[in-house]
Amino acid sequence: MKYGCLLIVAFIALSAGGRCPAAPVDRTGTQEASVEKSAASSELRVAGLLDALTKEGSKERKLFEGIGSLVEGSMEIDYDTERTIGESLALEGFARYGMPVDNPDLQEYVNVLGTALADNSIRPGIPYRFVVVDSDLLNAFSCPGGIIFISYGLMKMMQTEAQVANVLAHEVAHVSHKHALQSIRRARFLQGVGKVTAAAMEGEKGQQFENMIGDLQTVLFDKGLDQRMEFEADASAMETAYRTGYGPNGMIEVLRSLKAREDKSEKSGSWFSTHPPLDKRIEKTMAELAKYPDWKQQSQLLDRYQALKRKFK
Repeated sequence: MKYGCLLIVAFIALSAGGRCPAAPVDRTGTQEASVEKSAASSELRVAGLLDALTKEGSKERKLFEGIGSLVEGSMEIDYDTERTIGESLALEGFARYGMPVDNPDLQEYVNVLGTALADNSIRPGIPYRFVVVDSDLLNAFSCPGGIIFISYGLMKMMQTEAQVANVLAHEVAHVSHKHALQSIRRARFLQGVGKVTAAAMEGEKGQQFENMIGDLQTVLFDKGLDQRMEFEADASAMETAYRTGYGPNGMIEVLRSLKAREDKSEKSGSWFSTHPPLDKRIEKTMAELAKYPDWKQQSQLLDRYQALKRKFK
């Protein structure tokens, strides 16, 4: 932490002193002398504190270095760093779920649809990329920075474009709310690092970055995000789908379809292992649907999506 920042913190600490501000005084006679004496005393205290801060290992320096770590650790990650983290996770996503499906029409479809949804999300100002991966597992996930995966198996399961829109909007919501980043915001790697640079990827920092990516892989691909984040993403997805012209009921329909297949589906690495219990999510999304009394007038586009599905292999 720079000494300029330490001086600001020190000034605030000395100025506050744990007491209410004093009432105005008439700066004459003994009162003036008292004020001058108090000012001189404060100057000595500041000088003493600055002297202590320059001494390696002093308790004052350790205290303010600790404050500095907290301040730096709470700094927002810039987008380039977020994207770098996301790209590292995307490599693991391809390793686990397979390469992109060889179907240019399908890949273009999810990108056009996904981009339209992202434009109506709470974070439209970043580039998003959507990819259908060649996996029969029923799953979708997002990486920081806007890289979003959806499995071929899940695309085959869905019946309407509104359903696809709600699933893509759910993953956009995770990026928009920075849910994955929230789980690593206090990681030691990020303390004092404004962005990931070549220098920050060497030695101990490089190892810390690898450890952080490993932790995020476990969260995204094995354990899943916490329930609060998933419920928040469901609600945001329904709102985004609705604003884009799609029925928010699509979210509920997907959850019900997953519920119907739960007993016969592979759990490891799927939606069932990385998301909260479906009954609870269906209950919450049903309550959310009440916010959209005209949802039946929104687009479902069953025929258009069924025409696309006929081109699936």
